[in-house]
Amino acid sequence: MADIHVEEFYKDAAIALVQLYSAFPRRINLFVEDIAGPDEPDEFGLHSKRHMACFGALLWLEEEGLLRYVDTIRQEALDQAVLTQKAFVRLSTPASAGLLARLENLAPRDQDQLPESVRQDLSTHIHLIRNALRSGSSATISQVMQGAFFGGTSALASDH
Repeated sequence: MADIHVEEFYKDAAIALVQLYSAFPRRINLFVEDIAGPDEPDEFGLHSKRHMACFGALLWLEEEGLLRYVDTIRQEALDQAVLTQKAFVRLSTPASAGLLARLENLAPRDQDQLPESVRQDLSTHIHLIRNALRSGSSATISQVMQGAFFGGTSALASDH
């Protein structure tokens, strides 16, 4: 079992990527509260560790070249965020056969009956991420995100 903060990171990253993909190519404000849930700053105005971990995950996605943004809105949001080209391509491409086989519970039944174009759409990383989030299983979300981040010849691998 992974450390809880790593599982939360995968879930936060998954939610952020789905939000950005759903709006692509529009720029959107990416609010930490929409991803990690409501947060009440303490008497000193400091956010909880959970809130800051989510904010850190968003900043990490930018540092790794998966999204761009214009500015931060305090520690509440990223202003005018958008996926980078390499993140968009990676999310739009089909996952590896190995990952799909391990996640067959996320695939619709009778997939053989579907047209090839539909089957291909259902095997994309973004589709798997959405289904993993719907499942609510931390283990499934982690597995899908590991496949999206690290699987095969990852388009998300840093090319700096």
